Amino acid sequence: MNRIVVEGIVLKRRNSGEADRILTIFTRKFGKMSIKAAGVRKITSKRSSHIEPLNYSILSLYQGKGMPILTEVMTKESFGELKQDLTKIGFAYHLCELVDGLCPEGQENGHVFDLLSSVLFDLCGDCNVAERIHEFEIALLTTLGYWSERSAQLQMSSVIESILERKLKTRAMLPKLIALSNYPER
Repeated sequence: MNRIVVEGIVLKRRNSGEADRILTIFTRKFGKMSIKAAGVRKITSKRSSHIEPLNYSILSLYQGKGMPILTEVMTKESFGELKQDLTKIGFAYHLCELVDGLCPEGQENGHVFDLLSSVLFDLCGDCNVAERIHEFEIALLTTLGYWSERSAQLQMSSVIESILERKLKTRAMLPKLIALSNYPER
């Protein structure tokens, strides 16, 4: 039996079948992973609250021939303070979209994990949200090898969208979040 235990941040989730979910998590050791959480949509499930988006959790997985299957989970940090602020949670979902779109599945990247977890912890406190998000974007692009001197002259969203070759889903809400936080237009 191949059992692995990982610490990860839930980037997104989607429903699958009648009672299951497919989670996209980002871990230090395995990078981005897709895992199956069987039965978590049932009312009696004790695991469902631990796999909410943006939760930092410890997950036990069974690795068979297909997708890893969640067997146990425990929340390490739920970022409750962040989830109480609409502006901050909007920016946090933007960060998750960036990590999900820019990082390939199954590629270890401890530096990106540390960047993501540190910015989520910072957003829970009294940091300058605008500056912290911008610093994260530049650090992420630099770490992944996409940032250059030439890129500094362009709008950040244009650089990211050209790399992804699609529009950011969170882009529609960014102008509203920018207005709420006095974040300079990118």
